[in-house]
Amino acid sequence: MKIALAQLNYHIGNFEANTKKIIDSIHQARDNGADLVVFSELCVCGYPARDFLEFNEFIDLCEQAAQTIAKECTGIACIIGVPTPNNNPEGKDLNNSAYFIENGKVTAQVNKALLPNYDVFDEYRYFEPSTQFKCIDFKGKLIALTICEDLWNTIENPLYVTRPMDTLIKENPDVMINIAASPFAYNHDEERIAILKDNASRYKLPLFYVNHVGAQTELIFDGGSLVFDKDGKMVDEMPYFKESLCYYTLDDSGNISFEHESTIRGERQTDIEQIHQGLILGIRDYFSKSGFKQAILGLSGGIDSAVVCALAAEALGPENVMAVLLPSHFSSDHSIKDAEDLVKNLGCKSETIMIGNVTDSFEKALAQQFKNLPFNIAEENIQARSRAVLLMAMCNKFGYILLNTSNKSEAAVGYGTLYGDMCGGISVIGDVYKSQVFELAREINRDREIIPENTIVKPPSAELRPGQKDTDSLPEYDTLDAILVQYLEHRKSSAGIINQGFDEAVVRKVIRLVNLAEHKRYQTPPILRVSPKAFGMGRRMPIVGKYLT
Repeated sequence: MKIALAQLNYHIGNFEANTKKIIDSIHQARDNGADLVVFSELCVCGYPARDFLEFNEFIDLCEQAAQTIAKECTGIACIIGVPTPNNNPEGKDLNNSAYFIENGKVTAQVNKALLPNYDVFDEYRYFEPSTQFKCIDFKGKLIALTICEDLWNTIENPLYVTRPMDTLIKENPDVMINIAASPFAYNHDEERIAILKDNASRYKLPLFYVNHVGAQTELIFDGGSLVFDKDGKMVDEMPYFKESLCYYTLDDSGNISFEHESTIRGERQTDIEQIHQGLILGIRDYFSKSGFKQAILGLSGGIDSAVVCALAAEALGPENVMAVLLPSHFSSDHSIKDAEDLVKNLGCKSETIMIGNVTDSFEKALAQQFKNLPFNIAEENIQARSRAVLLMAMCNKFGYILLNTSNKSEAAVGYGTLYGDMCGGISVIGDVYKSQVFELAREINRDREIIPENTIVKPPSAELRPGQKDTDSLPEYDTLDAILVQYLEHRKSSAGIINQGFDEAVVRKVIRLVNLAEHKRYQTPPILRVSPKAFGMGRRMPIVGKYLT
């Protein structure tokens, strides 16, 4: 049996485009002699569709698209993911389903059993878990078909009380197929490989796994679809961060062969290499799927805005990036030169707007209210908000989308100005710690100097007052980030972090800052997710909670 895995980039709710993409792949796979072509979880509507799933019309359109696909599926079979009505009056109204289609008709339906309800996932909000499992007979082979999480209950601390494969294996299937929507995080590829390898080894069956690729607002899907033999050996690893259609032949002994060159990576990509590719895909899809073309950002001469500008130029083309220099009274000459050098290196568009007169006007208008009180954070924030007003004005006038340039370390401790440098349409590096931003700059400069060396080596500063440095308010970033990783990603308590050898006063200060800044993060743009625990939909904390404050 010749099996094709279709790793495609879908667009949520774009039934016309998704359907065409699926049908085109069916025709291509059939022309290449495939017996079966496999698409990913909820491919018909895109993942995650979220509360679109609460609209009956949306579900009807999903079914219409599935039937259109079925009519084109002759001379070959296919597996597609689609939400379907739950005909049982008890339980949730929908199932997360896979259709098996052959000879122009849906011949089998498999419903997902294990519904993730953690981090970025909320499938139990919409779907009823399946309790019935049956293999599919196709061309004399029994297929154990599962959907994403159904194979993820093999870890040391199982989240569920059942394993669908424990039931399916009793029918003596010949092969496992798993369709998935597994989001990207820089450590997720190795975890995914380990989980799937364990399944193939546990059940002594070859395993074909197909994943989404592409970004859906903040969620990035990295592809990396996988094939394992019955001994748990990885046979193939499809490309990451791009669409692909690959073919495999499964013989009667369970051996797998393929015609293309193996894409198994000898060395795993580094975290920073993966983050770099993920952010490029995230920016590109956010703009293309939203119908936007041109980006704008404030370019300060600092490393954060430099990295975002370079990423945007790579993702969208430098001709579609407007970098605006917005010097104030406190901007240093070297920062302005660093920004100008970056623009020259990238070839993007640029403008310079002096904000001194703008901030002077604000301060003059507030003179009576401020009553000659000394310069403090109020005047500092006026500078940041003045920049935001000017950038948003250019957005409105010319149709740009503003890129937010705050990093994860700043977002964590609230080191940013609400309605100032925290505004934007999409936060590009809001899930990248400051120490990782430096690594990302080096990765961007791997072939030539794009980001000026001085931007990378100079002490970070917001330049909102004379001689200001980030370390005036914060610990050194290496220390800060190490504490943040333990608190945010490993959910360690202050006592647990202190016991690791960190200074108690520093730990308590950092955790307090994180919790006090919750109200700011509720008002920030969507953040491209590249870590196991990003701010946004995957981290839900109360604003007024007392615990750990």
